[in-house]
Amino acid sequence: MATRPNRASRDGPGAASGISAGVLPPGISQATLVLSTHRPETVPLAKTLMADHDTVILEEPPDPGFTSMLSGRLEIDAYLQELDLEFPAYSRLMCEALRVLQHKGIRIVQVEPFIDTLLKIHEFFADGGKPSDLPQNTTLHRVYEVERKATAALLNFYSVSVRGTFDACIEAVKRFARADAQRFALRDQLRAEGIIEIIAAPGRHFIEAGQIHYPLWRELKSRLPRGYRLRVCFLMAAILRTLGLKGHLYGPGDLLTLLYRFHPHRRFDEEDILAARALVFIKLIAKEEIEETSDPVPHCRDELEIGAITRALSMADCRRLFGLIRKKSTPDAREIVLRMVGAKSKL
Repeated sequence: MATRPNRASRDGPGAASGISAGVLPPGISQATLVLSTHRPETVPLAKTLMADHDTVILEEPPDPGFTSMLSGRLEIDAYLQELDLEFPAYSRLMCEALRVLQHKGIRIVQVEPFIDTLLKIHEFFADGGKPSDLPQNTTLHRVYEVERKATAALLNFYSVSVRGTFDACIEAVKRFARADAQRFALRDQLRAEGIIEIIAAPGRHFIEAGQIHYPLWRELKSRLPRGYRLRVCFLMAAILRTLGLKGHLYGPGDLLTLLYRFHPHRRFDEEDILAARALVFIKLIAKEEIEETSDPVPHCRDELEIGAITRALSMADCRRLFGLIRKKSTPDAREIVLRMVGAKSKL
């Protein structure tokens, strides 16, 4: 089964799992926050839902070649070649889909102020600027600070995960999750501010966001005018239904981050076990795009399978498994874990 977000954050305004945005009465505007993953299998569903909106707001900073790519003046391959892509197959399919949508008259814009600001900070440093030169109490300084803390926590985790004890690794996971939650809090705040400017005009607006940005609905809700509808759609839920399942695809690390995101000053009984399971989960989950497969939803199925395995692990299970797989590649780690689970061994 797929896991759900923390009970305190489970139900956003108009939370839904389908891909139809419904029919709005005349004069009513709606923003649909669409939560998904950047995987090739999600593009057809996203395209279908985007086509039912007037405006599509992408989760990426403005790029000078984007408009030329959409219009066809710049080839998609040439456009993507200039970008540092984490998911190239997804990006190409999405560009193809966006071209079709724009030709149908749908407005497509890029809005991601946090990343845009981060790029400006990098340029500032490349020109000789120093952190101490960043003006206090500005967006530049705020972005720099949360990014610095999150990066430091991540580097600490990488270091500890190689040589540290299991307990030290758990603490490193929690430290990074808290820092990441703070970074996402600012990122969602800035993006909500940018989105509100875009959707000021009446209409139906599709807002793209990664699943970890579920709390973005609160930032949007607090800024929308009265009577403006806000709907949350978990895009992967439609895929899960084709597999006969319900719920949402959140791994243990994402669940931990969401706990801290919604309740930044609280401690939780489940935070240690979530961190322990995350140590195993990140060793098993496929990081690269899965291509050349007959399965139409390979990433979704992979996350379901790995999620089911890790949710069943106790703290003792995680402790033993981590010692066996911490220095293994993902394929080798999978083989070890699946062999033990398949044989119903006492982990």
